[in-house]
Amino acid sequence: MAISNHRLISADGDTMAFLWKDYRIKRGDQMKVMRLPPYEFIRRFLIHVLPSGFHRIRHAGFLANGIRRARIKSIRRLLDAKPETDRATGGDNRTNAEEQDLRRQYPECGGAMTVIETFTRGQSPQSRAPPWEDAA
Repeated sequence: MAISNHRLISADGDTMAFLWKDYRIKRGDQMKVMRLPPYEFIRRFLIHVLPSGFHRIRHAGFLANGIRRARIKSIRRLLDAKPETDRATGGDNRTNAEEQDLRRQYPECGGAMTVIETFTRGQSPQSRAPPWEDAA
């Protein structure tokens, strides 16, 4: 959503008026009114509309990177779920080699995963995905 309805103030043939937040102001009222001609308002609005087939990715919410661990802990506490350390180890004392072997299994069927290639951050993979027909 590019702009919510509660921020729209007025619209007529000559101007569109809406609220915007001035983040440069540290104290006091940050909300200001902006008036634009309709063609400029529509142009700015359409900048935020994605083409068909694209999905907007939001880095916000309870799983946002900066707050993920704290929120997951509080969600588990509210749901009376087991702490993360108990769930990760399954309650038994596994060695690192055993844990790595478990990570190389598909969770649904338990079959072994085959490592095709390992590459570092910023390095381009040398192999490519199989054609769509072969992947299914």
